[in-house]
Amino acid sequence: MAVPKKRTGKSKQGHRRSNWKASKVEVTTCQNCGSLVPTHTVCKACGTYKGKVVSIKADGYKETEIKEQVQTEIKKEDVTKEETLENTKEEKESE
Repeated sequence: MAVPKKRTGKSKQGHRRSNWKASKVEVTTCQNCGSLVPTHTVCKACGTYKGKVVSIKADGYKETEIKEQVQTEIKKEDVTKEETLENTKEEKESE
């Protein structure tokens, strides 16, 4: 295991850490309300992201629509699973 022979000086340490600093957060304006928002985040003022309603805070938010979309996706997945099971059963029977 490597062990330093001598202690690192304050100057050397400072030079090494000169580029080690925090960066500014990128900010954009919300398309819906115009408030300043960090990039790639939901607007805290109106609850929209890229012009679409995604938060309960937004006026046009409808939880039922989202639930319906999720349920239809689950149904599609179930149908494809059933089809694959039927296909495998048919293949086994034919052999």
